[in-house]
Amino acid sequence: MSRAKCIMVQGTMSGAGKSLLCAGLCRLFRQEGLRAAPFKSQNMALNSYVTAEGLEMGRAQVMQAQAAGLEADVRMNPILLKPSSDTGSQVIVLGEVRGQMTAAEYFRYKKQLIPEILAAYESLAAENDLIVIEGAGSPAEINLRADDIVNMGLAELVDAPVLLAGDIDRGGVFAQLYGTVALLRPEERARVKGLIINKFRGDPEILRPGLAQLEKLTGVPVLGVVPYLPVDLDDEDSLAPRLGREETHRPIDIAVIRLPRISNFTDFSPLEVHPALGVRYVDRAGGLGAPDLVVLPGTKSTMADLLWLRENGLEAAIRKLAAAGTPVLGVCGGYQMLGELLEDPEGVESAQGSLRGMELLPCRTVFAGKKTRTRIRARAEGPFAGARLEGYEIHMGVTEVRGAPFCRLEDGREDGREDGREDGCRSGNVFGTYLHGLFDSGELTEKLAAWLCARKNIPTEAAVPVSHRAYQERQYDLLAAELRKALDMEALWQIVDGKGGDR
Repeated sequence: MSRAKCIMVQGTMSGAGKSLLCAGLCRLFRQEGLRAAPFKSQNMALNSYVTAEGLEMGRAQVMQAQAAGLEADVRMNPILLKPSSDTGSQVIVLGEVRGQMTAAEYFRYKKQLIPEILAAYESLAAENDLIVIEGAGSPAEINLRADDIVNMGLAELVDAPVLLAGDIDRGGVFAQLYGTVALLRPEERARVKGLIINKFRGDPEILRPGLAQLEKLTGVPVLGVVPYLPVDLDDEDSLAPRLGREETHRPIDIAVIRLPRISNFTDFSPLEVHPALGVRYVDRAGGLGAPDLVVLPGTKSTMADLLWLRENGLEAAIRKLAAAGTPVLGVCGGYQMLGELLEDPEGVESAQGSLRGMELLPCRTVFAGKKTRTRIRARAEGPFAGARLEGYEIHMGVTEVRGAPFCRLEDGREDGREDGREDGCRSGNVFGTYLHGLFDSGELTEKLAAWLCARKNIPTEAAVPVSHRAYQERQYDLLAAELRKALDMEALWQIVDGKGGDR
């Protein structure tokens, strides 16, 4: 059985653009007729996805799989860390919860995961022509070098050539790249076959003198200068620029509450590309204003984030808007908050025990240790009746509903369970659902936009639907085209073939 070639993209820091560079390479290689698969051994993010098998993985590798034209597979992201506090995370291995660990506990434990990481990688390598590997953070985090399983440690395990990307938009890119290379061990430095300057604005010719000196200092060629690309694809984590958007200039104003532990904010990406819908993120009561829709998103810590809402005045502001008729939508943890009571008898979420909800929906949630992970097909009810939904649930806890459902399942859950023929709850202008990805099919986006436009007497032409999947495909093609122009493609192919990168 043949084994795929590989190439790895590491960065000088988190947010250097590794995820998008890997997505662009996946699409580029696909256009060249290769079956390329993404891989990231360890991902720390609260944006996750449920595969067709009911397994949980990071959204970044889902996005990269789409770019590669492949179905998302948990082997592409064998370890997912979902932070639940500043010092602890839920550890998910090959789609299943392995436990809750502090940073110190995980650091001692992670070396045991190497066989599972390698098994996932080798399995993918046996089925594909090329593996595009994404690192995490920076390989120059020398305090974490021992037992590294995601940057140079992984590169050594799978014998991967490395491209090192630096973010010029944040400034100091020459120091980023030189300092990172200088801090690597000699054998690690030898793996770095090309440098990439990412997110450049302006004329790259002005960089030429610096590029030549950087190559001389590091002994590594600069593979290219990638411009700040106007692509709109799912962001990986809380560093996402979209979470800083505080104003919009479209007819319909949607305010998404930026919870401290916000998760799966990619649920709202389809809304952001609709011509009538403006999506902004709010983390203080003074910034809420008078939106046309308030959205409470998912969160890794429902009870803690509800207390945060209560303490900073956002809960009172949202309740006041809801009482005046402003629609409110809660998704997953946001849905749980909208109910009357949250109970945690097993201490799954916190030591709080029980907590009064926002009392905007007639339901109550009891947290339990077992995590629900399943794909769902359903049809919306109420003002969005008939809209087909395809999404997934990822949550701890069971919600008892006394009101009308948000949606009805079409053919049961994909995990075979026959219970729960209804999902979510609605009461007047307040809606709640456990369904992540609820806008991805486009039909709910269309219904929501039309409903909100009608409430403001905006012409229905403004609510023309946009195919989110077609939009994403255009973004992947644009990304690949820009990489072709920016990178030395001949040198890239030589690196992939194991023949390039040395000076």
